[in-house]
Amino acid sequence: MSMPLDMLNNCVLSLDELAQLGREQESHVLGGLCYFADTLTCPADSRINAPLLRVQMAPLTDLPSTSRVQTDPVAGPADALCDVWLSASVLTQGQSGEVRYRHDGSTLFGVIELPEAQVDAGAASTPLQCTTERAYRQIFGVLEALGYPYLFRLWNYMADINGHSHGLERYRQFNLGRQDAFIACRRDVVGGNVPAACALGSAGGPLTVAFMAGRQAPVALENPRQMSAFNYPPDYGPRSPTFARAALARMGSDEVLLLSGTASIVGHSSVHPGDVKAQTRETLTNIGSMIRVANQQANNPHFLLRHLFYRVYVRHSADAPAVKDVMRERLGGSFNAVFLQADICRQDLLMEIEASASLPAAR
Repeated sequence: MSMPLDMLNNCVLSLDELAQLGREQESHVLGGLCYFADTLTCPADSRINAPLLRVQMAPLTDLPSTSRVQTDPVAGPADALCDVWLSASVLTQGQSGEVRYRHDGSTLFGVIELPEAQVDAGAASTPLQCTTERAYRQIFGVLEALGYPYLFRLWNYMADINGHSHGLERYRQFNLGRQDAFIACRRDVVGGNVPAACALGSAGGPLTVAFMAGRQAPVALENPRQMSAFNYPPDYGPRSPTFARAALARMGSDEVLLLSGTASIVGHSSVHPGDVKAQTRETLTNIGSMIRVANQQANNPHFLLRHLFYRVYVRHSADAPAVKDVMRERLGGSFNAVFLQADICRQDLLMEIEASASLPAAR
């Protein structure tokens, strides 16, 4: 297996392929996310030193041997897959508190996994809120200590995201804790300095967060078809979600587009309840809108919908073929994607898509 290392890349490997990386190849793994079915106890081989976030989330995709990305999604379930980021540069790795990280001088990838804290009866914060704030405070501490002030992208996974406890939905508890940390660490919670992000429900396990950051400020992008998430009305909880719809970041010699989790939302409202195909079409329309915005801001404006790498989350695994059919209709033939079974942050949403793409930065 060979992996191109002329630029920072995103690729998908099976668990076996990841474990079989040679020392030289492994030394270029900036970090990654490993998604595994609940029958596995540890998705990362002990020989891999890179920071890998372990997410208990069943893949719905088979990976062909030695393939960089999946080109015929939903061929059948795999036990585990690992979505990794590569860098051609020499990497430095370390750990601070519970944050494990690697960086290459311009881009940093880190992960943190925290079991939900116990809180005293009558405490103002719920366990998930408290744990989220603690995780984000540690992330911000690492960024400050290492000189990577700009967050590009975050991936947030938690068990029972739609469940209710302490009188509040767990996703809304998460939003409280996240914003508490942003405010405490003097980070903007609205506007152009908010990072791209997603938040999905895993089958179990601790709160897990992966993040990418850099030394050059990204361009935060918003969708003209949607209200900015940080401006949502109080209907969606006591604190609005803290994320931008996408970020356009410089990573090494690449200009990288990082789209947040995108769903069937127009304005601030979910649309097409109960219809997974219609939700998929609306989601792809939103992603197409973001591509147009990105190309208006990009130094090298050639991002195309069909060239993105997609991570597709479906609430019900049986819906994956229907989502795939709509994506084929819209994108044409083969496309690069992995499919995962996950709970979406709103009960009425049946699917969500995030995406990324990189292009050599124009000189």
